[in-house]
Amino acid sequence: MSPLGLYEPGSSPLHRLGAGWKFLALLAFAMMTFVLHSPLALAGCVLGVAVAYLVGRIPPRRCWQAVRLLIPLLLVVFLLQWWMLGLDSAAVVCLRLLGALAAANLFTLTTRVDDLVTAVERGLGPLRRFGVRPERIGLLVGLTLQAVAALSTIATQVREAQRARNAERSFPAFGVPFLVRTLRHSDELGEALAARGVGDD
Repeated sequence: MSPLGLYEPGSSPLHRLGAGWKFLALLAFAMMTFVLHSPLALAGCVLGVAVAYLVGRIPPRRCWQAVRLLIPLLLVVFLLQWWMLGLDSAAVVCLRLLGALAAANLFTLTTRVDDLVTAVERGLGPLRRFGVRPERIGLLVGLTLQAVAALSTIATQVREAQRARNAERSFPAFGVPFLVRTLRHSDELGEALAARGVGDD
């Protein structure tokens, strides 16, 4: 199971909300976090996302999986920003990242990929007259989300194999299998798309 981005089945209000509306809300929230410059206001945004996780009835294990991945990233960013720009700037940057990434993770946890692809195709339908191909853009969105989930799954499986071999501190023991499995996944995806005639025209 991927730590980030896999759909968590449920019947909460967030699960029932249309994928298109959730996507627009996510974009608006991300824009808001990058417009705000007050640590207090950004902390309020993060608190709002935490409340949304409760509304979405996300199991604690899924929340912990996300936190476990975000904490090391945020710690490194915070220390670098603190060293270069000061404490206030470091807090602003980390709160922005935390809010945006947590909201994006919540979106993927409560939204099926197929529903999002359908919403994107429907929303871009009027642009077809201008040469836009909504089905291609929808396919790109779906493949992007699935690629993130696939890479997270590969990374988790490789890390577990490292632990089984007592090689957790060895970068080659992680990097080489991860690279090989990623390239293999890319080849399989390319073959699947070619078999369906994607890109022939």
